[in-house]
Amino acid sequence: MEQDSSGLGRALENLRRYGVLLESDPLLPSVVSLVAGEPIRGSWWGHPCGEAVFRVTRQLADHPDVLVTKLISGKVTYVHRRLWPALLAAGTAQDAWQRRSLSLEARSVLDMLSRTGELRTADIPWTGGNKKSAPGETARELERRLLVHSEEVHTSTGAHGKRLETWELWAKRAGFVGEKTTPERAKEELEQALEGLNRRFGANGRLPWNMASR
Repeated sequence: MEQDSSGLGRALENLRRYGVLLESDPLLPSVVSLVAGEPIRGSWWGHPCGEAVFRVTRQLADHPDVLVTKLISGKVTYVHRRLWPALLAAGTAQDAWQRRSLSLEARSVLDMLSRTGELRTADIPWTGGNKKSAPGETARELERRLLVHSEEVHTSTGAHGKRLETWELWAKRAGFVGEKTTPERAKEELEQALEGLNRRFGANGRLPWNMASR
């Protein structure tokens, strides 16, 4: 992949400084703002800097110190390695906010993952009924609750899909053996990191358990 050294360098610098970096946000530090020089309202795909933004997001996703998940306000968030122990502890806690009002489809996928460790959205059974039960929406429901790690893949037909896996399998695949922490301390560490960013940039970013409580 062609390297966008200046954009990637700025993104990594901000990520190391703050611990997290959003793909796009009107106030919080984001890849879009760093590459375009300002926030972009709506989709950034059609923006003149769209291709440059895409390159940097792919480079970040491939970086060994970066994990991609839906951590802040349900948006794509790049998480620096130093926060991985907290993220994994929160994601694997099986807290009430993660399980409360979880759809039957999402519960079924979690059951499958408990047996297989990973699966693709193309392999999730769907009858074509309610859109809320579509494989893609089920994957997003699990992502928003930090119940799975996911990454985009291409199906055999060339369409976009997602690969879902348990956090335990992700950690093994990534070769990550971090210092263990409790879910309570993990949530506190992530809350402190986001609180500092919200205060500094006048933002209102929220973590998954705060969104679930609302």
